[in-house]
Amino acid sequence: MKKQVSLIILLIIASFSYAQKMKVQEGNIKNLKDINQYSLVFDYSDLEIPKFKNEAEFLKDKMEKREKKEAGSGEEFKKNWFNDREERYQPKFIESFNKRFKNNEVTVTDNDTSDYIMHIHTTKIYPGYNVGIMRHNAEISVTISVYSKANPDKILFKGSYKDVQGAGAMGYDYNSGYRISECYAKSAKIFAKYIQKKAL
Repeated sequence: MKKQVSLIILLIIASFSYAQKMKVQEGNIKNLKDINQYSLVFDYSDLEIPKFKNEAEFLKDKMEKREKKEAGSGEEFKKNWFNDREERYQPKFIESFNKRFKNNEVTVTDNDTSDYIMHIHTTKIYPGYNVGIMRHNAEISVTISVYSKANPDKILFKGSYKDVQGAGAMGYDYNSGYRISECYAKSAKIFAKYIQKKAL
């Protein structure tokens, strides 16, 4: 029994480690060595939602279930689903990334002020769930591309993270927007550390 438990723990740790590994697709992280600020572009196109054909099908399912319980709650869910991007996910990414650099060696901003773009393409969102006695972390997969504003066709670096999990509030994360925002915080953290380790 102890061996089985140990094996399960090892498998969980291994899968978690794999999920946090950057898969480089193009360019070289060393190309970012002398860049100290990026303007962020967040992209949610062609978004995959596990167990659903597409995002539209996901929203239809969730809205219909909520409308049966309370009129208007379906539309409220849809509104929050999109609003959370600017109100939760993106600020969380910025905050988490910037605080890794204590002396502002590298910063990201949502203002169009930098000569370099960091393009964050979210390719998958799994909202997770928390129903009190049972919960599952949210997960996102992202592809991060960096290029200069002057030459957007030349990718300096492109890489992806798969199934980055976010959790917070000591398990009291009943709101899906909050759970997903923690995935963006984690993505920013691991990419900032990747830059620190590999580029600077």
